[in-house]
Amino acid sequence: MPVTPSPSSLPAPAWRNALAAMSPANFGMVMATGIVSIAAHMLGLRTLALGLFALNLFLYVLMWGLYLARLALFRERFLADLLSHLRGPAFFTAVAATNVLGSQCLVLMRWTGAGLALWGAGLALWLLLTYTIFTALTIKEDKPTLDRGISGGWLLAVVATQSVAVLSALLATHIGQPYRLELNFFALSMWLWGGMLYIWMMSLIFYRYTFFPFSPGDLSPPYWINMGAMAISTLAGSLLILNTPDAPFLASLLPFLKGFTVFYWATGTWWIPMLLVLAVWRYGVKRFGLHYDPLYWGAVFPLGMYAACTQEMRLAMGFDFLSALPVAFLGIALLAWSAAALGAARQTWNVAFARS
Repeated sequence: MPVTPSPSSLPAPAWRNALAAMSPANFGMVMATGIVSIAAHMLGLRTLALGLFALNLFLYVLMWGLYLARLALFRERFLADLLSHLRGPAFFTAVAATNVLGSQCLVLMRWTGAGLALWGAGLALWLLLTYTIFTALTIKEDKPTLDRGISGGWLLAVVATQSVAVLSALLATHIGQPYRLELNFFALSMWLWGGMLYIWMMSLIFYRYTFFPFSPGDLSPPYWINMGAMAISTLAGSLLILNTPDAPFLASLLPFLKGFTVFYWATGTWWIPMLLVLAVWRYGVKRFGLHYDPLYWGAVFPLGMYAACTQEMRLAMGFDFLSALPVAFLGIALLAWSAAALGAARQTWNVAFARS
């Protein structure tokens, strides 16, 4: 007589396994979709921008549902990721995604209330994650070596910080005084802190690049955040320059703001050929397999951000000779977004219709 297996001996459903192993970087999908939408709006493609905005509203709610479900069902794995040197910084994608969506609400729809609510949520998340993750990584006793514990994903902390600066600067143009002055000061403070954080982290990442063995597997897609962190810093600086009429203290800092904004843009631009060469080495020379990973959204976001920041800097500083760059990089970002979206859809299909 056949024996019926007990429920505990049956294999877990595919969706359950996928949820348990879900990457903390999945909010990168919202980041990438949001900034491509904003860049499209800045370049006059409003229909495309609104379509991506509608999609992003859905994705943002979906990601929170998945994150909270994972926290409820797989609390230990969720917390282990949060306190991990390699996976912990990926949680900063939730901060950046919240602020990018808030920026969409302001730039595309002029929804001040929604922008303010998302700004508050983004700031609360930034405070929680910054002081939880970096405190835990400081006091934990079992730590990896530098080459095993750091990656370009650490710069998501910089992106999250600068996303708060960007949304603060945008929100300052939608509210009256005295809060407008205070928000501009807060945006300036976050912009400066994000720049300092980049210097600290990039020093460690560059040291890891050049003084430790480097395999194709080590060159994960978040290394594109090397450029993306500088691109969003450029965007924040450009917005502060445009806000100088409403904040006299910014006017007194105008040469500094312009100098550092160009400095950030030039640094981000320097990374682009370097990252392309390393990508050719990884996929062309070393034949590293190319398959969908949520981390690839960390490569889409910098491309869209570079288009947006270059366009905003061009307007803020009168650099009309750069007008072709935003258009070109928006096209590249759309191609990269489409490829990542196709990979995500295929993976979702495989999980949804798997037999076990």
